[in-house]
Amino acid sequence: MKKKAFMVVALSLLSLAQVYSQKAPVELPLYSSKIPNEVPGPDLEEAERRVEGELQIEKSRIKNIRKPTLTVYLPPKDKANGTAVVICPGGGYAIVAAAHEGHAVARKFNEQGVAAFVLKYRLPDSSVSSKPEVAPLQDAQQALLLVRERAKEWNIDPDRVGIMGFSAGGHLASTAGTHFRQAYVDNPNNTNLRPDFMLLVYPVISSNKEIAHQGSFERLVGKDASEEKLKEYSNEFNVTAQTPPAFLVHASDDRGVKSENSIVFYQALLRNQVPAELHIYQRGGHGFGLHNTSTKDLWFDRAINWLDSNGLLTKKQHDKASTSKQ
Repeated sequence: MKKKAFMVVALSLLSLAQVYSQKAPVELPLYSSKIPNEVPGPDLEEAERRVEGELQIEKSRIKNIRKPTLTVYLPPKDKANGTAVVICPGGGYAIVAAAHEGHAVARKFNEQGVAAFVLKYRLPDSSVSSKPEVAPLQDAQQALLLVRERAKEWNIDPDRVGIMGFSAGGHLASTAGTHFRQAYVDNPNNTNLRPDFMLLVYPVISSNKEIAHQGSFERLVGKDASEEKLKEYSNEFNVTAQTPPAFLVHASDDRGVKSENSIVFYQALLRNQVPAELHIYQRGGHGFGLHNTSTKDLWFDRAINWLDSNGLLTKKQHDKASTSKQ
């Protein structure tokens, strides 16, 4: 009996190991050359590791990030539909909550045939960057650039690359979606830096003191930032007709980042006739990741439906044609 139990445990651990090794994602340096505006210094990065059974799966709650990376999750080729999403985990611009707001979400996207890329971005820190407020946006733009420039290699349609963000990562994602006219990274090929869609989950959006997440804005632009600077990063004021379509999720009882953040952004999208969908749950609080346990409804399913309704889950036509010839 003991031998049988041992075998069951061993097989379970083996299957988990296969999931996270044979199909292991690849973590790449975000920049192949010098990191923009880098301030030289020691690498003091710290992280916890999420544990599943006896396996240490992936880093979470990462801080002191000096070397940004992009972790690549690719779906099976026969399932891939050509759509890709860059995921920006949250953490109030103090940490990057890379597990439940990054890697877990990427794996869910792979199940839907969507390529996913978890961004470990630099946090606003003058000891790391000479332009700390711009560092996260630089990393988001570089991630979009990298995905598009390697699209063929990764079986991605460069015209179907979106961005997703949770909490302060939602602020970063919405900044990438509203500040794309200016390139904050080297872009010699003039690669498109505009995301094709945005998925924003309990996002930080507004600097309006009545609804702002003060900690995020203070870390990003400083406690004594001018009203002009605050407005520059208050993304409801930066929406135009060129802003990409957006899907937003929030909870009414979110005390960390008030749901009005999503509401004012949604209203700005409507005013500019940008396609948008907003889901606000009665309960759920802040930071629920994939699973809002207050409801049987799954917001991720709603997001997948929205992507599908916008033609983003249909396989590329040339893929279908090449398959039919085989």
